[in-house]
Amino acid sequence: MKVKHILSALVMVCFGLQAPAQKYQVVDKTVAVVGGEMIPISEIESEIQMRRAQGMSSDRNMRCELLESMLESKLLLMQARVDSLTVNLDMVEGELTQQIDRVRTQLGGDDEVEKYFGKPIYKLRNEWRKQFEDMSLTQQEQSQIASKPEKYQLSQICIYPDREAAKLAVKEKLLSLRERIINGEKFSTLARIYSEDPGSARKGGELGMASKTIFWPAFSDAAMALKPGMISQIVETPDGFHIIEVLEKKGDMFNARHILIKPQYTQEDQDKAFKTLDSLKTEINNKAVTFQLAAAFYSQDPATRTNGGQMCDPNTGSSYFEKDQLKPADYLAIKALKVGEISDPVSSLDNEGRSGNTVYKIIRVDKILPAHPATFENDFSELQAMVKNRKQHEAIGKFIDKKISETYIVIDPLFADCDFSRPGWKEKIAKE
Repeated sequence: MKVKHILSALVMVCFGLQAPAQKYQVVDKTVAVVGGEMIPISEIESEIQMRRAQGMSSDRNMRCELLESMLESKLLLMQARVDSLTVNLDMVEGELTQQIDRVRTQLGGDDEVEKYFGKPIYKLRNEWRKQFEDMSLTQQEQSQIASKPEKYQLSQICIYPDREAAKLAVKEKLLSLRERIINGEKFSTLARIYSEDPGSARKGGELGMASKTIFWPAFSDAAMALKPGMISQIVETPDGFHIIEVLEKKGDMFNARHILIKPQYTQEDQDKAFKTLDSLKTEINNKAVTFQLAAAFYSQDPATRTNGGQMCDPNTGSSYFEKDQLKPADYLAIKALKVGEISDPVSSLDNEGRSGNTVYKIIRVDKILPAHPATFENDFSELQAMVKNRKQHEAIGKFIDKKISETYIVIDPLFADCDFSRPGWKEKIAKE
């Protein structure tokens, strides 16, 4: 039996494809085989639906782009199984919940999601869970293949500006705006003028119908407690301070307007903090006090002061940072330092909220870990991170090109016109 007949014989179910091009209006079938892994066209169409639901688009032919991405993922997935890697279940459940909430928010609720995808939520959850399980393995395999760049282990002593005075000024401003709204001014007009949330300010502060789980708990709790048309008291979140007007509620979803204002700090705040940090640096360098003890007594960052000031990546828990993982101001402060040296005081941002809060700090370089090959044992905490470094991309690219030439791969002629980024795929297209 010829290859094209093998592919055509692998029919699973009739699938109503929502594609504009007539050439894709076909019965669901396997359109690519990678070793023992198969890619049905329904999987491609399902991903297109997902992208469109989230407002995404592609400059290249979307189906060709998706097929090539899936082919690469299958090669990595096969190798991950050979390497006996295991699924990170916590990552899978977290990503799954976020995806469902994003889609519910984009489409307007469970009913609209089920109508759009033509399936009940529980079936979508099961399908997407499998996709995230495969993604967990492929991301780990990427990290196995890639060479790790230079990393830093750092400690810090942080001092915050006078947040109480800044908070009081923000609250007074929001109370004044709230009074103006109650007295008849339009919430939307004031949001456009005063809100510091650029995404919603241009829309009069409106956020759109969304799941309560995508907001900070304090924000969601305040919004869900309001009746449509009511204005909240001042609500504090890690992003800053808000007043909220609920427009509509539907189950655990709501549409609201808000005005966000963040505390602002003065040059006097920075000068005062820098003077204290300079003195601490001098005392540490003169061995009058250890860095760890100074952090315990003077640092105002609760996440590091109890650990001698040692910094950790909040996403992975790792105490090592690549250059791209550091705040830009932090990296500029330490990039020329040797192990054991302490930076000059610097104004930076903490990890609170979506943009971070102003913080002043000095940073000590504890260790510099040279570039090294990644190992599952030594780099476990970072195996979920997407590959960003150019050398990492090169290593993975070479691996994929090698695997294309070594692996049994067949691609349906339906994709013969695709402009794949890797020339090796063209050689795997079945002859008509």
